Amino acid sequence: MGNMIELNQIKNFINGEWVAPSDCETVPLINPSTAEIIGEVPMSTPEISNQAVEAAARAFPGWCATPLPRRMNYIFKIYHAMQENLEELAQAIALDQAKHISEARGEVSRVIEIVQMACSTPTLMQGETIQGIAPNINGRVIKAPLGVFCGVAPFNFPALVFGWFIPVAIATGNTFVYKPSSESPLFMQKMMQLLVDIGLPSGVVNVVHGDREVVEAWYENEHVVGVCLVGSTPTARAIAEGCGRNGKKTMLLGGAKNFLVAMEDAPMDLLIENILMSGYGSAGQRCLAVSNIAVVPEIHDEFVERLLEASRKITLGDARDPDIFMGPVISAQAKAKVEEYIRVGVEAGATLALDGRNPALPDANRDGYFIGPTVFTDVTPCMRIAKEEIFGPVLSVIKVGCINTALKMISDHDMGNGACIFTQNSYYTEKFINEADVGMVGVNVGICAPHPYLPFGGIKDSLVGNNKVQGKDSVDFFTQNKTATVRIVNPKETDATNKPVDASVRSCVAS
Repeated sequence: MGNMIELNQIKNFINGEWVAPSDCETVPLINPSTAEIIGEVPMSTPEISNQAVEAAARAFPGWCATPLPRRMNYIFKIYHAMQENLEELAQAIALDQAKHISEARGEVSRVIEIVQMACSTPTLMQGETIQGIAPNINGRVIKAPLGVFCGVAPFNFPALVFGWFIPVAIATGNTFVYKPSSESPLFMQKMMQLLVDIGLPSGVVNVVHGDREVVEAWYENEHVVGVCLVGSTPTARAIAEGCGRNGKKTMLLGGAKNFLVAMEDAPMDLLIENILMSGYGSAGQRCLAVSNIAVVPEIHDEFVERLLEASRKITLGDARDPDIFMGPVISAQAKAKVEEYIRVGVEAGATLALDGRNPALPDANRDGYFIGPTVFTDVTPCMRIAKEEIFGPVLSVIKVGCINTALKMISDHDMGNGACIFTQNSYYTEKFINEADVGMVGVNVGICAPHPYLPFGGIKDSLVGNNKVQGKDSVDFFTQNKTATVRIVNPKETDATNKPVDASVRSCVAS
């Protein structure tokens, strides 16, 4: 399990060059599996952030003028480079983000699929025409790039969010400034080097590390046309406000509290298997992790017994160890937050059927930030553990009388990212798809993540604004509709006489 890349100092990448921090503070980069310091991350200043934007702005005219087939050649090269370096990219995620190595490989594999989707950008950005809006006059709509976009990534999916933002943004002709999480920057260090290796022109993609000051500098920068985020709802709202004052586009995915509904005919083995992966995979640190499990009375007791039995068998340890199931949460602060929610749940009267505090660990990981599988029963929807995003391996089991009760509980919640149902009944299936008040629905799957060709994003407080990532939605966000009205003139029929303006001209200029 050796380190795959140099870990000593994380660098910014601006205008085609790696830039070591010289005039800004740094923070330690920590391996959550062991609590060991493995590097330093620069906390870049607003001035450094603006330097990256300036580099992207200088690169934009040449990049957007690059013929589309040549831009697409780079996207294909990214696709192949990621395939060839999948293991190194996954090891980087398993080290600083402490995602289990099998899941890290899965994340990189999904990004490769997203880049594959980006290879179809020319088809997705085709424009429209309408002939004969007046005699010899046609209308045309083209999808044009806008300029410099900026993006902010969370710690939990450093590869996935790169895939959601950058490939489509640059394929459509824009340039980009990207801020990875300071808690998981290693993937982007490796990925940026791959972009250098394929010959991507300087300034097309720039990387700046830091905190909110990096982002806030974008609000007033005239070159920034839009900002993307995957993060918490409060952060999304803050960015929306800052960008809104200056008319910048935003694509902001916020927090989540996901429901899973288990009906009386749920296939029990499949149900338990999917809950383990959804609730405990990535230590519960993903936006589509199951959190609230609504179970009908007919199977409630059997379900709880089976869930507890399976949960007790979950093994914890170093995220790079393929023989364990679950790694740690990201930091000491995250561990303390999850432990506080466990305390709050007990205080509220929920039954702590399985306590994940102080789990059994290998000696090498005793200082890591581990929370074991935790299961609450006798939970009610009004409890904080059922209402707030915990972002850890904590499951709340709620007994519900029927599907209507479950659907109302989902509808009443402020967030609306995803919800799943386990059933073999087509009536339940169609009713749930139509009535579940969320942006993404799953049927007999524990993680309702759409395929890369389909839009990914929630509703209500899980999405600030209207734009979602992936597929045609992403292409629409990174382009603008530019409309042209074209009169076809036959040069052989023109003359210099002063004739009255004909009706077609009048109709064309009237509006």
